[in-house]
Amino acid sequence: MGLRRDRLWPAFLALGVVCSALYAANVAAGLASGVIGGACVIAWAFGPRLHNVRPRRPWRLMTAAGVFFLTGMIIRPMLVEQPAPVAQLGDMCTVCGFGFFIAGLVTFLNRWGMDRRALLDGLIVCIGAALTSTLLFVLPAAAIPGRPLIVTLIAGLYPLLDTVTVLLVANLAFTTAVRQPAFMLLGAMMVLLLLGDLGYAIIGREGDVTGPPIMALPFLLAFTVGGAAALHPTASALARATPLPIQAWSLPRMLVIGPAVAAPFVLTVTLGAETTAKRLALGLGGAAIVVLLLVRASDAVQSHVAAQRRFEHQATHDPLTGLPNRRMLSIMVERLLTEDKPVSAANVWMFYLDLDGFKLVNDSWGHPAGDQLIIDVGARLRQALPATATVARVGGDEFVVVQRCTEPEAMANARRIMECVERPLVVVTAEGSTADVVIGASMGIVQSAKGAVQAETLMRDADTAMYRAKESGRNRWTVFDASMRDAVRERVEIEVALRAAVAQEQLSIAYQPIVAMSTGRPAGAESLCRWQHPVRGWIGPNMFIAVAEDSNLISALGAWVLRESIRQLAVWRAEGVVDDDFWMSVNVSPRQLGDPAFAERLGTTLRRAGVPPANVVLEITESVMVEGSDLTERVLLELRALGVRISVDDFGTGFSALGYLRRHPVTGVKIDRSFVNGLGSSAEDEEIVRAVVAMSSALHLAVVAEGVETTAQRDVLQSLGVLLAQGWLWGKAVDPATYAATWAIRVATPAAVRSD
Repeated sequence: MGLRRDRLWPAFLALGVVCSALYAANVAAGLASGVIGGACVIAWAFGPRLHNVRPRRPWRLMTAAGVFFLTGMIIRPMLVEQPAPVAQLGDMCTVCGFGFFIAGLVTFLNRWGMDRRALLDGLIVCIGAALTSTLLFVLPAAAIPGRPLIVTLIAGLYPLLDTVTVLLVANLAFTTAVRQPAFMLLGAMMVLLLLGDLGYAIIGREGDVTGPPIMALPFLLAFTVGGAAALHPTASALARATPLPIQAWSLPRMLVIGPAVAAPFVLTVTLGAETTAKRLALGLGGAAIVVLLLVRASDAVQSHVAAQRRFEHQATHDPLTGLPNRRMLSIMVERLLTEDKPVSAANVWMFYLDLDGFKLVNDSWGHPAGDQLIIDVGARLRQALPATATVARVGGDEFVVVQRCTEPEAMANARRIMECVERPLVVVTAEGSTADVVIGASMGIVQSAKGAVQAETLMRDADTAMYRAKESGRNRWTVFDASMRDAVRERVEIEVALRAAVAQEQLSIAYQPIVAMSTGRPAGAESLCRWQHPVRGWIGPNMFIAVAEDSNLISALGAWVLRESIRQLAVWRAEGVVDDDFWMSVNVSPRQLGDPAFAERLGTTLRRAGVPPANVVLEITESVMVEGSDLTERVLLELRALGVRISVDDFGTGFSALGYLRRHPVTGVKIDRSFVNGLGSSAEDEEIVRAVVAMSSALHLAVVAEGVETTAQRDVLQSLGVLLAQGWLWGKAVDPATYAATWAIRVATPAAVRSD
């Protein structure tokens, strides 16, 4: 059905062309004109319904116009021999048709919204057309003697109606940037109507009111394309306009406006100004066009200035909060830093804060709620701080406050900032309900030092202090000192060196035994990454592992450690250093577990090395169970399906809960050294270990105690039922050769055990 509707408009065009050809050939001319005129009225009346065009009021007005046009076209030849005013009834119908037609066009313009520049350009075209029609047609028609007044009025009225139509057509064309086929067909209809009226205006100069039948041909073609416009699927687009981004004097627009601007000068040269009426018309018309051109030019300049201001504001301000952005902040800080101030004047203080908990709001209630939170925080900061303070938004949930003040004033500002952020905020959820949220902020504070300081330096130092506040536990502030800059520089240098060390495999792996306390012999070993820097010397894993995690090096580093550990286990198994039940324990990072191909690659590595999956234990942190994604959970299940064992490292220090252990495919836990340290002296630590052992036993999980350094700790662990342990009591982590020499199964006696 939709396909048939889409074919109606080309069928209507074909019908109109055939009827127009029959009319031009004087073959059943009356029937042909009546058919196409009536078909157009029907198309205007019912065509918009086919494509659910809304609103329909413009089409109703045009339908009424079509009825009057058609009636005038039919009765004009029939009444031509009658005396006035009967002979002019057809023209009166046509004039009424123009009234409804103009009303329909105005309705379209009201729907689109009248653009000021389009109206000015349309008025210029209208005045040029009005001046031309007045001098060429209206005044000559009015000067013809001996005919009834009504004939003279109608002869002069047609050009004026055409002038109004020109104004509306120009405004329609100047208002929208996208011109659909229905718009083009409607525009073609208006042009054909103007051509038809122009023909009658020309013969009206000589006093004729009727002409040969062929002069009605443009009207028949106008009915043809007008009806097709109503039937075209894009007729619905006429209810809305696509505004032009800038109403510029482009070449197409100048081709329309240019003749109107030139009209007074051309008419002065061609017609002269021998009468007062002509001189008055030329003078008023030319002056009106000049005034409109000046208004248009002034409007263009003002629009350009306004657009420039909007662009500058958008380039220097945050679109969400309206606060200055990083670019504008840098300019304002530089201005503050370069102000001429006495030596005793207050320093410039900068407060760099990052919201704690913002991501949780975004994830829980949606981005609109997050945006509203940012807006509210920005407004609170602006209200809570002195007028001399500058508040800027420099990132997603990052704000910067800058003020020249004393140290006591700066500390007071810091308290105000924290207090206004910590107060509960109300956000609207995606479902439309409201929710109270409480967030915090980590803030770094820095003051301008003596000597030359740049804005970027100040922001960098404040940002450094903010991250130090986050590392210290969040929801607090930290004042910058030079040691922080040194620490950042050192961290960057370590990262650069670590990248080279990972790429060139300059790191090494040490192995610490995990012993069965009943025999004192290793049941497995944990592989631990070590780094001996050629210049810095020994760099502890606590430092370079953290750098690797922050710089995304942990995946490459972890993959190398895992491959090398499995290779070493294969060598020991082949050389008889360990038995077939010996396992290798390797730490894996959350980022590695977020790799969907991790289990597949590990399986390939194990097959190539000839190591059974059950002889590898992957140690994960508790955060993997708590914060892990669906992908992480799937990777863990794939690892268990592969046969690899999974143990929770540092158990008890994070979000330890029975529910987490039951939901995840873990096979063991490792009791953190912080609980082992107190065994033999702390009853509380002993109870914690007892609870962990009981819980693990209920879930059939293996238990390893780490950090065992004394025989007293060993004895308590044994009494609590812990079977496996590692620590300095049995030895530190050593290189592969030392491990093999000390712990090989062919060694007759176990290694010495250190006493307290």
